[in-house]
Amino acid sequence: MKENRGPIGIFDSGYGGLTILTSIRRLMPEYDYLYLGDNARAPYGNRSFEIVYEFTLQSVKKLFDMGCQLVILGCNTASAKALRSIQQNDLPNIDPTRRVLGVIRPTVEMIGDITKSRHVGIVATRGTIDSQSYLLEINKLFPDITVSGIACPMWVPLIENNEFESDGADYFVKKYIYALMEKDSKIDSIILGCTHYPLLIDKIRKYTPANIELITQGNFVAKSLKDYFIRHADMEERCTKGGATTFLTTESVEKFKESAAVFIKDTKIDVESIILK
Repeated sequence: MKENRGPIGIFDSGYGGLTILTSIRRLMPEYDYLYLGDNARAPYGNRSFEIVYEFTLQSVKKLFDMGCQLVILGCNTASAKALRSIQQNDLPNIDPTRRVLGVIRPTVEMIGDITKSRHVGIVATRGTIDSQSYLLEINKLFPDITVSGIACPMWVPLIENNEFESDGADYFVKKYIYALMEKDSKIDSIILGCTHYPLLIDKIRKYTPANIELITQGNFVAKSLKDYFIRHADMEERCTKGGATTFLTTESVEKFKESAAVFIKDTKIDVESIILK
């Protein structure tokens, strides 16, 4: 009987999930990782629930086919629009022993210990904001917290076009942060609800009041995964340990390497171009 073991899969529609991968590898470097970026069809932020679900499921199945027993959706839009359906409707038929996890829940779980004013802001893609996933999840765990969100549709294009340090980025960061603060001046914590946004954090700080804490997701997702392995030793044993990372992209290898260099410091990465269907 073939042993069911493989790398930890990490999926994102674009490149932002590389910030999640980086944090997880920093905390748990001993594991093998397989990153899949659906870069040719990115961004997902403005796509419908049905299309995000379809594309995300295709990627999850691909990672499963390549041996992953556990897949993390390192994408807020996919976590918001596809995770629940995949967990509840698809996994029982594909393989009930495998798991798919997202990035929203680990971020939400820690917010209760961070906010003092009990007023929290969310900046994210339009798809994540429209899904109200953060609002619903926070209200489940912390019904006393008031949540205000705003979509920032220009931030991902700025980052993926390597313009996040430009003067143009200042304009759009200031615009959205000021709009969020106008919605609720009592906010004392802002969740960066897109895995691209840590690259903009210096500019976000520039236009955010000094008393407000900016919350990036990588470290929380990494810690949550480590805790998950402690609680689920059977799954931890099914994740191989060789310290290797492989990358898959639906774009060209050259384009992926060029764009990924903005997010990760690896000088040499093993990349394969694939077609999802």
